[in-house]
Amino acid sequence: MRTRLTELLHIQVPIIQGGLAYLARAPLAAQVSLAGGLGQITATTLEGPKELREEIRRVREITDKPFGVNFAMGHRPIDDLLEVALEERVSAISLTGGNPKPYAPRIVNQGIPLIVLVAGVRAARNAERLGASLVVAVGVEGGGHLGRDDTSTMVLTRRVVESIKIPVVASGGIADGQGLVAALALGAEGIEMGTRFVATTECPAHPSYKERLMATQENETRIIEKSIGLPGRVLPSPYVDTILAHEPKASLEELLPYISGDKNRAAALEGLWEEGFAWGGQVTGLIEDIPSVQELMTRIEKQAEAVWKRLNAIMG
Repeated sequence: MRTRLTELLHIQVPIIQGGLAYLARAPLAAQVSLAGGLGQITATTLEGPKELREEIRRVREITDKPFGVNFAMGHRPIDDLLEVALEERVSAISLTGGNPKPYAPRIVNQGIPLIVLVAGVRAARNAERLGASLVVAVGVEGGGHLGRDDTSTMVLTRRVVESIKIPVVASGGIADGQGLVAALALGAEGIEMGTRFVATTECPAHPSYKERLMATQENETRIIEKSIGLPGRVLPSPYVDTILAHEPKASLEELLPYISGDKNRAAALEGLWEEGFAWGGQVTGLIEDIPSVQELMTRIEKQAEAVWKRLNAIMG
């Protein structure tokens, strides 16, 4: 599979591993890259610059394949972390959750591909003007923080592809080769997957998190933080019910203790579902097992090939 995404990032399979809070560490990122995709380390849930540098070097001990570093803006200052990624000359840097303008010039001027996650046409055009190498169009089906417009991946991908010239990657509700081919048919150059990579053997998520991903149906995920303008899709849990019970009447200050990173970590890493929450997209309905990253990537390629054969037969 050759697309503008594979050529730009020098990867073999047009798949990017999403930035997974507390989970996108060196072991997962390295295995995704080894399997031909672009693995990523998530920087903003690490302790600081020293730990990020260590994670980057751990990936390089495992593989010499390209990998990136993801920055979720708005949670903490990222300047010192970004400087480490630039000094280490990682293969790509992705920005999500805020306006990339304060950071884009530093990345672009270093010649490192800049990936910007967007949930609308306006943000995609802005990213292109700032010099982004590609954008990831994240539909409302996705896990974690989403756009405010509730636009589906299928519609959003087409709109963004039609609106900019740089490559577009589709994200949200994609877990297999069928989703990859669908994204390519919409004009995307590849896909980004987050939730699906949580349910792999290399991901450090708590075993109960992975089990819940397999058990949760596509219509059972919940949206939190909508009342404060930061909607995010999570797995159902008693703690999520508590958050939603507080949301209609709580101010931002009152809600913050319920939605802190510590609460996310409690469920994602420790399996404390009565005390925390974990992100998850509607793609849970398509997750039936916990393969290794290599097994998952190989399966997706084979599924995509089968879909192409079926389409060729239909087209005659």
